[in-house]
Amino acid sequence: MVYKSMMGAGALTILMVGSAAGQGSEDQRVLELMQVSGVPGLQLTVIEDGALGWTRGYGVRSSDTMEPVDGQTVFEAASLGKPVFAYAVLQLVDAGVLDLDRPLAEYYQYQDLSHDERTAQVTARMVLSHSSGLPDWRPQGEPLNYLHEPGTEFQYSGEGFVYLQRAVEHLTGESLEVLARRLVFDRFGMNRSSYRWTNTPEGGANVAVGHGVDGSPRDKQEVADDANAAWSLHTTTADYGRFLVAVMQGGRLSDSLHTAMMSPQADVAAGVQWGLGLGLEVGGDRGVALWHWGHNGGYRAFVLGYPADGSGLVMFSNSDNGMLLLADLLEAVAEGVHPSVAWLDYQSWDAPARLVRLELEEVINTDGIEAGISRYRLLRKSEPSEAFEEGMLNALGYSLLRAELVREATIVFQMNVAQYPAASNTYDSLGEAYFTAGDYPRALENYRRSVRLDPANGNGVMMIERVQKAMRSTLP
Repeated sequence: MVYKSMMGAGALTILMVGSAAGQGSEDQRVLELMQVSGVPGLQLTVIEDGALGWTRGYGVRSSDTMEPVDGQTVFEAASLGKPVFAYAVLQLVDAGVLDLDRPLAEYYQYQDLSHDERTAQVTARMVLSHSSGLPDWRPQGEPLNYLHEPGTEFQYSGEGFVYLQRAVEHLTGESLEVLARRLVFDRFGMNRSSYRWTNTPEGGANVAVGHGVDGSPRDKQEVADDANAAWSLHTTTADYGRFLVAVMQGGRLSDSLHTAMMSPQADVAAGVQWGLGLGLEVGGDRGVALWHWGHNGGYRAFVLGYPADGSGLVMFSNSDNGMLLLADLLEAVAEGVHPSVAWLDYQSWDAPARLVRLELEEVINTDGIEAGISRYRLLRKSEPSEAFEEGMLNALGYSLLRAELVREATIVFQMNVAQYPAASNTYDSLGEAYFTAGDYPRALENYRRSVRLDPANGNGVMMIERVQKAMRSTLP
């Protein structure tokens, strides 16, 4: 793989290929980029010529303990567990245990979906390509409902993977952890990987703690008996790099299924499609790129690989700010356009909207919402218009909502509605603020407005039902 030297301010330079020699200045650039992004810890593995090139740890596991991240530090890889599970499922398909196109309901009766006759249509292929019609996640305590007809369009879904996990566990008589260890972890030398994590001397040593946007560490949650294919993978970038190499080379899969895994199964966006368990970047000069991302509370992860030349990158961070690094890393490692980044729509660390949001957060937290509004008006006159896109105020409002500043968040969301009255999402966010405040009539009004503007807003549809249920519960 050829690495590009980037000498601009704040840019990340990665020059080393397969050797630690001379990497001191590049390490310093990574640390500088982490500092401006607010990322405490980072782990990188680079793949070249179909093998691991190098792995490095940067920063600290926890801002409390200040213990360093190294190449053996375990991170939550979040949704990167989906491709691992998908690879195990495809091996079961090769073995004749299940059929990609046979309805899962013929293998297993999933009680969470027994109320809907459309469940009889859902197949493993639909789940792996995120076209099952199920939502990413249902609201806590709510029933699981379809957002779309199965097999008709792309809808990213963690719930679909849970359904497939339950069916596979039923068919094999093995837990997710046992299955993954037998078919993936042990076969590819992933000795630091598990869908479970417990705070014991054996399991808890050398693990990265998640951090919020403000840099505060979060309590590390155990995953004992509730291993989940969609989000609970714990691993290192080196282990995941070994897995990515196996995927690119088709290890343990028939040629036909390996080809299917890396072939478009569902259209997502311009230049982005989905295979069987992995995203695909198509139309580039280097051929199809395999990619996926992970997003758990306090953790962000990203993986990219080019089967044609056997190159790739695995990045883990222990921060909600982790994706602020993504554009710089990909610019350094893989020149060219990456439509997956545009589709994910994460900001870069130096995005004008982010810098304005951080300034407004500081003013509101220090001097109050009125001072924040005054500063907002001043910044409108001095900063570029792109800093005031719809997403900026939306992100500011949610930051305040997470800090339990509900009144302040509501005011910010109201400002966004005034600025973008034709945008469905502004009303959806304002509805959430009112719902959090217990103002159910106004919450319902705004969710309804959001759905009228965008009938495909599945979250809005589900929240309307949830608000109405809450309103009924308050009746005498």
